[in-house]
Amino acid sequence: MSDALLNTLAEALAELVTVVETSDEDTLDPDTAVKWLESTAHLLGRLPAADRRTLDGLFRDAALRQPPGPWREELGRVSEGLGLTRGAHERYCDEVEDHVRRFVATVRDADPATLVPTCPGWTLADLVRHHGTSHRWMDHLVRTKATARVRSGDVELDLPDAPEAYPAWLERSAAAALETLRAADPDAPMWSLGPDPHVRFFPRRLLHEAVVHLADAELALGLTPRVEPATAADGIDEFLENLPYVAWVAEPVAQLDLDGARLRLSALDTGVTWTLAFGGGGFTWQRRAEGPASTTVEASTGDLLLLLYGRVPADDPRYTLTGDLALLDDWCAATAF
Repeated sequence: MSDALLNTLAEALAELVTVVETSDEDTLDPDTAVKWLESTAHLLGRLPAADRRTLDGLFRDAALRQPPGPWREELGRVSEGLGLTRGAHERYCDEVEDHVRRFVATVRDADPATLVPTCPGWTLADLVRHHGTSHRWMDHLVRTKATARVRSGDVELDLPDAPEAYPAWLERSAAAALETLRAADPDAPMWSLGPDPHVRFFPRRLLHEAVVHLADAELALGLTPRVEPATAADGIDEFLENLPYVAWVAEPVAQLDLDGARLRLSALDTGVTWTLAFGGGGFTWQRRAEGPASTTVEASTGDLLLLLYGRVPADDPRYTLTGDLALLDDWCAATAF
């Protein structure tokens, strides 16, 4: 199925569901409406978790293509109404736990002084300390339901003296954070460092933090990172959603002279496409191949994620590049983490 057809079908379903949801009883019998919606939700609920997450993304994209207003807001509720987001908080927590376990297994017996080439100036000890600090920090934020930013440096780390003990400390830090997250209401409002000011923001952020830092550790030890496609696709979405809220990245992006240019990322393993359109001192993006692209990058979904995070350079042979390569260079330089 082509990307265009998949997007069109998802948009048509989202609009149909919204029409049914918003119809009054003079237009549509309420019992019939409930029957239709429950049947649709049941069918979609049988999809694998990764497919439900992909469909959720397509529905959100469909909503964002509409102008701001009540119709867009109704479209934005389709995933929740059909149960596609139910359990997402728990699934993210489970994936964080799995990735931390893999990270610890990777670094436990490695030399803490090993240099991490993807994080210039860092050793494995620095990487593990940073990763554990993120868990301690987000644990504190969610536990206290922070309403304003708290500096990670103000959070108690209880860091061991010996770098060799850092992996076990990371395990304890992650376990504490996950206990807090699993006990919290995902919809509880609080401060976040992105566009979603709720508890549910944090397990997703921790997951993609864990994905990227696992890749850092693997690359430092001569291993080849492999990111599961659905996780990588969600990571690309999250990266693009959060980018405007990261001031020290958003500001260089705003200074790029790219008005009218389009950067397209095409995932060869899943067929998903992201198109970034530049203009007005920023960029917009959507999960579809719309309009001509100034630059196109083709690779697996996982490798596209690693490219966005600067973990693999664009000139690596795993990437097929066409068009204005200077645009890609400018983007990668401005968004470097």
